[in-house]
Amino acid sequence: MKVIIFIGSVESGANSTASIISNYLLKRLKEKNIETTVFNLSQEAIPMLDFSFPETPQTVKNMTEQFLAADTHFWLAPLYHGSIPGAMKNCLDWLETTSRLPKPYLTDKKVATICWADGVQAMNGINAMENISKALRAWSLPYSVPVARKELMDTEKEGAISGFYTEKLDRLIETAVSRKIFVKEV
Repeated sequence: MKVIIFIGSVESGANSTASIISNYLLKRLKEKNIETTVFNLSQEAIPMLDFSFPETPQTVKNMTEQFLAADTHFWLAPLYHGSIPGAMKNCLDWLETTSRLPKPYLTDKKVATICWADGVQAMNGINAMENISKALRAWSLPYSVPVARKELMDTEKEGAISGFYTEKLDRLIETAVSRKIFVKEV
């Protein structure tokens, strides 16, 4: 199994919410010996979608290859004005370049979603990501993690995610890497 963690945020730095959550996921997936790649939007030069380019930009080709190689995706995004960041949507829109493949877009990939907000509206971002993943022919997992950012960190252990959210993230990981999720039990 191959996993990709897609950080759809333009914030960066070791103390950013995106880094804290992605590092936790990466650590837990490595403990399970699952091959994991991190695609951090803030470190990539993905241009705005423009089909007038004479050729697909190399950064987009690299991104597309990573997305198609992974069986399972973890999409992480902050909530911006009721949805995901435009730069994240732009990356996903570039998957249109796969439309002529035998299995276009993200056909049959599993997508796990995590969104954070300062308030309690993170489900808006989750809903947006689920709609996009379905439009890209992926399987959006039935379990997601909306995060109230002020409650993410443990107040007694500096630098640690709260037990409330580690439990939710661990459940999401188990759901995402389970091979039984789409198999009907007999």
